[in-house]
Amino acid sequence: MSSHNLPIKELGEVSLVAEGTTFKSITETVAVVTETKAPRGWWIGFLIAVNFTGILGAAIGYLIWTGIGVWGNNSPVYWAWDITNFVWWIGIGHAGTLISAVLFLFRQKWRTAINRFAEAMTIFAVICALIFPGIHVGRIWYAYYMPPLPNSMALWPNFKSPLLWDVFAVSTYFTVSLLFWYVGLIPDLATFRDRAKTKVRRLVYGALALGWRSSNRHWQHYERAYLLLAGLSTPLVLSVHSVVSFDFATSVIPGWHTTIFPPYFVAGAIFSGFAMVMTLMLITRAVYGMKSLVTQKHLELMNKIILLTGSLVGYAYAMEFFIAYYSGNDFERHVFIHNRASGPFAWAYWIMVSCNVISPQLYWSKKLRNNIAVSFVVSILVNIGMWFERFVIIVTSLFHDFLPSSWGYFRPTLIDIFIYFGTLGLFFTLFLLFIRWIPMIAIAEVKATLPEADPHWDPSHASHDDAHGHDEDAHEEPAAQPAE
Repeated sequence: MSSHNLPIKELGEVSLVAEGTTFKSITETVAVVTETKAPRGWWIGFLIAVNFTGILGAAIGYLIWTGIGVWGNNSPVYWAWDITNFVWWIGIGHAGTLISAVLFLFRQKWRTAINRFAEAMTIFAVICALIFPGIHVGRIWYAYYMPPLPNSMALWPNFKSPLLWDVFAVSTYFTVSLLFWYVGLIPDLATFRDRAKTKVRRLVYGALALGWRSSNRHWQHYERAYLLLAGLSTPLVLSVHSVVSFDFATSVIPGWHTTIFPPYFVAGAIFSGFAMVMTLMLITRAVYGMKSLVTQKHLELMNKIILLTGSLVGYAYAMEFFIAYYSGNDFERHVFIHNRASGPFAWAYWIMVSCNVISPQLYWSKKLRNNIAVSFVVSILVNIGMWFERFVIIVTSLFHDFLPSSWGYFRPTLIDIFIYFGTLGLFFTLFLLFIRWIPMIAIAEVKATLPEADPHWDPSHASHDDAHGHDEDAHEEPAAQPAE
């Protein structure tokens, strides 16, 4: 028998869903989260996150009222936690576009169980990131000066500045990611509309579903729009963090002036993004009983990507040291040897190396790749390490100026700390609202991975499917109707 005539599960996709999974069970597993009362743990997490969001608002208000002198920034460390957090949050949101768009174009079906998480996380992370450029200008009422709009000022922004292109790149990334996320939601919102027990839910989900009726014409338009947005999103995977890296790479500051930054930043962004997806998914998967849809196979594949991108990041660290030595530039050598590997901020550098380079190497072992506890700990370490990477790049390149008389040590203030943890509160507030009211897993896309969704599926293979744990009556539900 040729491979084209084999059932889907015989082609290596048997582990994309757990045994006994049917169209109906997929809908029930995802929908029950929004249709039942929120558990006590959700309320506790939500109240904590809202409190931290309130701290964010109070800290930003105090910052605007007093001025950015309340930060720990000094001369020569003019950029510190504010830009560190901006770059870190942009990186956190990078996995969403990769999982949704790039893996979709490569027809990787394992993305279907995790893409909704990643897409939502992208949007929330970019919202958190955009706070920092706005407040970093000091006089926030002049924030409209960032884009090159006609305004009352005599001088417009420098169109050639990478700081200006940050505005274009990040705003484009946010807009396309939001559209991509929403288009993918439409069939599932229609499912929630049809299951709604109250008039309010039916009206809200009905309005959001845009009149979706799961007709052949609707599916054609949906797939065309989804493919188009995936094609538009794919260049953003490379462009967004490359443009962010130009904030540093186009300068002449030792430690920043390097051409490896664009690919290095992109790999690091995917690395940190996948780690955050892993952190959130492991918690939500355990709390809401999603183990039948987010299987061990998904987690192992994500860990492989974390291993790959972590190794690329480690290579970039080593290459930076080699180029600093090979260039013969005394200032470059000083930054890498005396500012990073040793010196006052050596502790931050070695935390970065330990978390980003050493911890992912555990995944060379298949047993550790499939260990839930190891996956959770490593994902947390990667999130920590990637924050320290941005901190090391920014602060250790600035705190020793060319003149020893201009040297200064950076210490964060309480306002620095409050704003950072406040953005974490905002992120988790939005994320908890997302998993409470919106399908956290793409119902229609996961159904498409089942053998019964194949238009050429032969019911005579039902006995074969049962050997793999599928119900005999799973095919009785129409495959052409993914949204119930």
